[in-house]
Amino acid sequence: MSERGMGQAAVDTVIFDLGGVLIDWNPRYLYRQLFDDEQAMERFLADVCNSPWNEQQDAGRSWDEAIRLLSTEFPEHTALIAAYRTRWDEMLRGPLHDSLAIVHELRAQGLRLYALTNWSQETFPLAFERYAFLQVFEGIVVSGAERMIKPDPAIFHVLLKRYGVQPERAVFIDDAPRNVVAAAKLGMHALQFRDAATLRAELVTLGLLVAAPSEVREHG
Repeated sequence: MSERGMGQAAVDTVIFDLGGVLIDWNPRYLYRQLFDDEQAMERFLADVCNSPWNEQQDAGRSWDEAIRLLSTEFPEHTALIAAYRTRWDEMLRGPLHDSLAIVHELRAQGLRLYALTNWSQETFPLAFERYAFLQVFEGIVVSGAERMIKPDPAIFHVLLKRYGVQPERAVFIDDAPRNVVAAAKLGMHALQFRDAATLRAELVTLGLLVAAPSEVREHG
């Protein structure tokens, strides 16, 4: 493996977030089937089954407890709340193929690949079973299993220690700005994911990818 940029340290590891980077997950894929009114759906996702509530499951709270507590608070929405768990798999649209192509190219370059994801330990096995590409990673740290979530530095340290990753030799990719900031503070080269084309260009600049496949074909 050739020496790669980032100052004095050669990059040998890339750490990916999953949801929003490699996997298209969105509760709206489910709830558009359950609501006739888009605005009513958005109010439900903002006021009832919202991100802070879902993050508690990512941090290790059981779905049984989460559904029970929220249904007590919003008894008029009991069925809709329960659907968040019973029909959770309908929130998964599929892999983001342009991003996934980058993963496979990085692997071909000989880089170590890991994933660090905020995900419930109860639902992550469903995704792992569905998406064979997740087996490409040498290790995956799931927040729900660790009972801590990004951007807590502690969960980054779990991955670094468990897999012997040196932060100055690692690139971290996430779509959430707060997680990117947290990784950068730990000494990693942190990239905010916006789209696959932008990510590819950034990785080419870092020397992790030689060129986009289209450029290779044009010169081939």
